[in-house]
Amino acid sequence: MFSLIRAAHALEDQMEAKLGTVGLSSPKFSVLSELVGAAKPLTLSELALRLSCVRSNITQLVDRLEADGLVRRVDDPADRRSILAELTQTGQEKQAAGAKIMSELQAEFAAKMPSADRSALSRILSEL
Repeated sequence: MFSLIRAAHALEDQMEAKLGTVGLSSPKFSVLSELVGAAKPLTLSELALRLSCVRSNITQLVDRLEADGLVRRVDDPADRRSILAELTQTGQEKQAAGAKIMSELQAEFAAKMPSADRSALSRILSEL
């Protein structure tokens, strides 16, 4: 079990380092990806729910994304008490750059083991 945890940490370190080359962290990339996937602005509560995160963490994360010019807060036309997080053009571009990096990392990982081993690993991980 500890080998699995060490491997996960090593993969996470690689992911953070590569995302860092485009000015992103995995939490920032996750928020941007949720907004891209939704194809519309989302409330901070909805982002927190989708990312299994407490709302205060999402608020701080959106603060940082907004300071970076990747997201902007806009009023919710359906509920004036609510605020939506909306991607900026720069946010869309950063997310696309991060998605390319993630795809490359996945390809590198897959290339390191034979197809049968990848299938076995996938099966084993799905059981956890």
